Amino acid sequence: MLKKLKPKSEFSRNVVTLMTGTTIAQAIPIAISPILTRIYTPEDFGVFALYVSLASVMSVVATGRYELAIMLPKKDEDAMNVVVLSIAIAFLVSFISLVIVSVFNESITGLLGNPEISKWLYFIPLTVLLTGMYQSFNYWLNRKKYYKKLAEGKIWRSGTTAVTNLGMGAGHTGCSGLIVGSVFGQVFATFILGKLVWISYLNKMIHIDRYRIFTLFKKYKNFPIFNVPNALIDAVRLSGINILIARFFTVGILGQFSLAWKMVQVPVSLLGGSMAQVFFQEISQTQDVQLYEKVIRFLKKSFLAALPIFITIYLFAPEIFSFVFGEKWKLAGEAASVMAPWLFLNFMSMPLANIFIVMNRQEIVLGVSIVYMLVPLSVIYFQHEYGFIYVLKTVTFMMSIVLLLYIGLVLNYTKKVAKNDL
Repeated sequence: MLKKLKPKSEFSRNVVTLMTGTTIAQAIPIAISPILTRIYTPEDFGVFALYVSLASVMSVVATGRYELAIMLPKKDEDAMNVVVLSIAIAFLVSFISLVIVSVFNESITGLLGNPEISKWLYFIPLTVLLTGMYQSFNYWLNRKKYYKKLAEGKIWRSGTTAVTNLGMGAGHTGCSGLIVGSVFGQVFATFILGKLVWISYLNKMIHIDRYRIFTLFKKYKNFPIFNVPNALIDAVRLSGINILIARFFTVGILGQFSLAWKMVQVPVSLLGGSMAQVFFQEISQTQDVQLYEKVIRFLKKSFLAALPIFITIYLFAPEIFSFVFGEKWKLAGEAASVMAPWLFLNFMSMPLANIFIVMNRQEIVLGVSIVYMLVPLSVIYFQHEYGFIYVLKTVTFMMSIVLLLYIGLVLNYTKKVAKNDL
């Protein structure tokens, strides 16, 4: 009996540790959001959303997705060599993105139909590099179970971003405060995690070897082959939604949507991010026959944890947004209410992709991601003339069906693995 309870208690302790840091980190932007929505306009948030959309597309391939492989080697020496490999690729991708934004700046600006984004394109390479380094450090520290340090890094990132947002916003700098604040937050968090990785590296005296890096590059080649397209597809989905909203509606409506998305993602980041990180670490060390049981347990925990939150969002978001952020943000509240069922199911299903990573079946996630991308973009493109809220309702309905089918697929797959049918 004690042996059965021990993994549960360890899982819970690790989740609580990460969630505590995430709670504080999320509480900071939530606390200042009513101020930000009064010193920044929906158009400012819209330009910032466009910047994040473009940076995200490049950032997801910053490491070739090799950072996911950091969890898998049995030896810390191999894992650290994968860390170095991931960061080296991040530098390369960052340089490529710099060339792209320099050569095609006018074309990208014209495609987006927003001249103000032009000068901010040159910040994208830095965002790409910082994202790649941060993710690599994050997975190493996750491997070593430094959950308290990971939580502290999140707090530093959030705090630095908030201070910059408020300081520059008070000076009426427009979208500059939002973008620069995001970059500063990344710089601080990456430095803190990097320092911790360096200390743990020195203590282990792990040897970095170019031949070993190349060997690991080949061993985990399925990550760039299957997971990079998957990550790109996810980024295109999120970025494409923002870009299409800006094109077919207005950048102000995009600002409303981005605030709604950000606020609804708070519980997803708070609970889901912490649970997913610990869940990944746990299943990477789990026997195949135990996967189905762990998936069932995880789904029950995530369902019970998130249901009250998303019911509240669904029922009261318009009133909450109008009161907290100001009457001009009521549309954001309506959008949050409409998207609640979709994002509730997304909260539950998001971490399940890690199962296919551990089982080296990334092609399954790739197939699901293609469908998950095509559905919302198609709905927005072909039905935008019916209005913004109508489009969101249709997207929510269709995406909810896709996610329910995906959860069923995971359950069926892990059940077959447990029975050794695969």
